[in-house]
Amino acid sequence: MYVSMITLKKQTLSPLFILVILGLFTLAGCREPKELEYRDFKNLSTEKIGFSTSTIKLELVYFNPNSFGLELKRTDLDIFINGTYLGHTAQEHQIHIPRKGIFDLPLLIDVDMKNAYKNALPALFGQEVMVKVTGTVKLGKANIFKSFPVNYEGKQQFSLK
Repeated sequence: MYVSMITLKKQTLSPLFILVILGLFTLAGCREPKELEYRDFKNLSTEKIGFSTSTIKLELVYFNPNSFGLELKRTDLDIFINGTYLGHTAQEHQIHIPRKGIFDLPLLIDVDMKNAYKNALPALFGQEVMVKVTGTVKLGKANIFKSFPVNYEGKQQFSLK
């Protein structure tokens, strides 16, 4: 009886080759996120009232136009009304942002009261005011985060309900 032995050369992939392939797939899947779109604000309330500073609470409503979800890890923003500094917000809590969806961003804003009085009357009487928000937010996915600048400016009308 004749037995033919055929030997196959066992091919192994080097770890470097595997890392290069994984890196290419990762880079292809990572896109720069599109800018989140501001929609509205809601639930404006006062948390603390003081003579020099007060704290207000509100939720900003945003839309994520990206086809992937994100995580918001940090906000560090300055708020101006009609060109006058109103206050600052800095928060370190993670918020899930759904893909192609609307989400709420809760904010606690430390208000500089001496500047708030300048802006309070036009806003209370429903006049349109120019709102400017500058600073940074830290967004990411899969525990990889990157800081993005925020530079929003637009007219807003506040009304007492």
